[in-house]
Amino acid sequence: RTAVAVVVSGLVGGSAAMIELDNLVAGYEGMAITPSLSGVIPKGSMTAIVGLNGCGKSTLLKTLAGFIPPVSGVVRWMPSRPVIGWLAQRHSLESQCPLTVLDVVSQGAWPQVSLLRGLRGDVRERIRAALVRVGLAELAKAPIEALSGGQFQRMLFARVLVQQAPLVMLDEPFTGIDEATSRDLMGVIQEMHQQGQTVLAVLHDNQRVAEYFPETLLLTPNHACWGHTAEVLPAFQSARLA
Repeated sequence: RTAVAVVVSGLVGGSAAMIELDNLVAGYEGMAITPSLSGVIPKGSMTAIVGLNGCGKSTLLKTLAGFIPPVSGVVRWMPSRPVIGWLAQRHSLESQCPLTVLDVVSQGAWPQVSLLRGLRGDVRERIRAALVRVGLAELAKAPIEALSGGQFQRMLFARVLVQQAPLVMLDEPFTGIDEATSRDLMGVIQEMHQQGQTVLAVLHDNQRVAEYFPETLLLTPNHACWGHTAEVLPAFQSARLA
């Protein structure tokens, strides 16, 4: 694909850069899907990734997370790659696995687990608080195959909350869940951002993007626009009509 100039916002509030993209092209097996991207993602920012279907939104997120290599260009971490809280579009965790809600949410605490002593008291409290926050405290011991789609998504959000990762990446986190659950989980995302976590999310709901996300990266087949949401979303509408 032809490299194009990307409109890039300045560092939000003077924040330091967390990720720098240098002519990054994402794709699979050497085949480019996204246009060339250059710019910075500031520490503590909250950015939505939007665009037409097939433009590489999820592919870009997976490339930034390190799951797939870039087709070309470079991803630079400043100063080093942080722990990432990851919530996939279609999670690989099978609902038929013999796990409880508590088992899955506790996975977010793996760096604090001692093989000899187990979970510390403060970590257990963090897990409990996460379950309460997403409304699953009473289902902590329920098998995950008993969960509805919305409850399953709440469980995955709780695991990310427990993890307390500096960088959170969410791939279409509201797909297949009702609006009430979506609003509640959007509140969880806001709380993570307010606590200083950097958030990147692939989204399709432009109204939600406009209401909650200060920064937006728009991908189309041949170009990209990256900056303040109020300036970028009109370009998305134009791309849809083109």
